Amino acid sequence: MTDLSSFHITKKWPARHPERIQLYSLPTPNGVKISIMLEETGLPYEPHLVSFESNDQTSPEFLSLNPNNKIPAILDPDGPGGKPLPLFESGAILIYLADKSGRFMPQDAAGRYETIQWLMFQMGGIGPMFGQLGFFNKFAGKDYEDKRPRDRYVAESKRLLAVLNQRLAERSWIMGDEYTIADIATFPWVRNLIGFYEAGDLVGIADFPHVTRALAAFVARPAVAKGLTIPQRG
Repeated sequence: MTDLSSFHITKKWPARHPERIQLYSLPTPNGVKISIMLEETGLPYEPHLVSFESNDQTSPEFLSLNPNNKIPAILDPDGPGGKPLPLFESGAILIYLADKSGRFMPQDAAGRYETIQWLMFQMGGIGPMFGQLGFFNKFAGKDYEDKRPRDRYVAESKRLLAVLNQRLAERSWIMGDEYTIADIATFPWVRNLIGFYEAGDLVGIADFPHVTRALAAFVARPAVAKGLTIPQRG
């Protein structure tokens, strides 16, 4: 049986199935990227809830795997060369799982780099900007009398949605007919923007029909429906 006891994180989150990929996460837009990817690929995994309510992400055990104290993170007992591989950053994990499974990443070099390009578009733009808009629209920032910060993120979110809408105008998915990690990274954030963040009207989501069409196709996938709930909140 695989022994993961040398990894400090297993002291707080024991591996009942150490032969499986260990997922440390929370069902947030970044977290569900990985649970969805794991469900889509069928790779065996064991999810562990990292609770923000009890500040699990700042515990010594979690920091031993991700010193940046952010979810998600994984520990693959069967990494490169058959050795355990700890990994954090959702984009890096998506690329790794695509390579491991041989799925959701074009096999040709040009297609691979173009997919990574759109993954970086999500990581550097959609995620941070939508997240800031959520703060100013739903959370503490909504009480600020000065609406210029909120309006800045509204404008940038609209711009990003327009870029995505144009990309999807003649394509089923971001890369065309092929569903890839670029979609798995992007659409949880779009869903969160118009759902949990309640910012659909604010950004005029109806003006981006290709985005909403692709989002509907995304959430209709069985692996997505399941992955959006993993790990289950306590």
